[in-house]
Amino acid sequence: MVIVIDPQIAGISGDMILAALVNLGADKNKIIEGIIKSQKFLSGSIIKKMDFQKIQKRGIVSTELILEIDENISERKGIEIKKAILDSVNELSLPTRAKIFAESCIKTLISSESKIHGISEDSVHFHEASSIDTLVDIVGITIALDDLKLFDEKIVCLPVSVGGGTVSFSHGTMSNPASAILQIFKNSNLNIQGNDSKRELTTPTGACILVNLTNNPIQHYPSMNIGSIGYGAGQKDIEGFSNVLKIIQGDENNFEIDSVKILETNIDDVSGEILGHLIEKIMDQGAKDISIYPGITKKGRPTNLVCVICDDVKVDVIIDTLVLETGTLGVRISNSNRYIIPRTNHNFSLTFDGKSYEVNYKKSCHKGKIHFKIEFENLKNISNALDKPIVDIESFLRKEIEKREDL
Repeated sequence: MVIVIDPQIAGISGDMILAALVNLGADKNKIIEGIIKSQKFLSGSIIKKMDFQKIQKRGIVSTELILEIDENISERKGIEIKKAILDSVNELSLPTRAKIFAESCIKTLISSESKIHGISEDSVHFHEASSIDTLVDIVGITIALDDLKLFDEKIVCLPVSVGGGTVSFSHGTMSNPASAILQIFKNSNLNIQGNDSKRELTTPTGACILVNLTNNPIQHYPSMNIGSIGYGAGQKDIEGFSNVLKIIQGDENNFEIDSVKILETNIDDVSGEILGHLIEKIMDQGAKDISIYPGITKKGRPTNLVCVICDDVKVDVIIDTLVLETGTLGVRISNSNRYIIPRTNHNFSLTFDGKSYEVNYKKSCHKGKIHFKIEFENLKNISNALDKPIVDIESFLRKEIEKREDL
């Protein structure tokens, strides 16, 4: 199963996530009952009414959280809200995985404020997040995720819309996204994007919940069979689009999906030896793959297109290598999603002439057909040691693997 979170247009907030999960099928009565039990842990706040209702947001029938509270509090210490959330999930006897999730969400929110203001986490005071809303969102979503049994499912997220313009809060006015949003997403692989909306579309609470739900970004919907769709409405009515978060549950086709960076540059004034050295160095730095293609550019000039596939965390070091080793004046960067056939690693030992050799291979299966690929370094080592052609060694090892796999 795969869960797709789609905040591309309307962004994301805690109440939108919670409402979308209820729309997806989470037991709203269990959530409301759990929240009502939890309110005692946050003194000074009383929930007068809590419910979920169907509403139309620009033609989209979705679920909206209805929450009426009585509180006269403008700020609270972060550790006070954290303790209330932890006491709540313990009171509700939620499983360990759920408790860890709830604690991680509030810790992310506190940590972001701590780093922004340069103070200890124990000194953090919430203003906008001081309301019992924060507890309702985090505890309610934790209950909903547990009810839907989503903690062990694969969750991916499309680019998160943060809006545009400016945002005003307790510390004044600043450009949107505000510092808290940027800090929360800073250490996440998730992608954010602005749009023409002159308002905040992603809230700090929504962001901290999202980054603890998933660290798997995608640019496009995966190949999947759709099972159910949850529409969670935001509180605001926004001109131009439906203020609705979509969460889609379905069965993913027999592929794994990840997101990689593609680095490209044209090189027209280095030797083949340097290019060969470049391949080895970049692979040693953790690239997933590197390819070099000959071509012709303007004025009939011969060139080599260097194309590197890598993870986000390797981009900077690989760009440095491309520039320093080749003298290139620019590197193009793009995002790309990959469909990957699931594979497993296997190994065994064989003895030739009294000496043992390790054989490693990858095994994959697609539509009932099994494939395996032997590690080339193993082939080369055995070939050199026995002074036999690699093709003969590979043929022998394939038969041995087929025998062991009972193929």
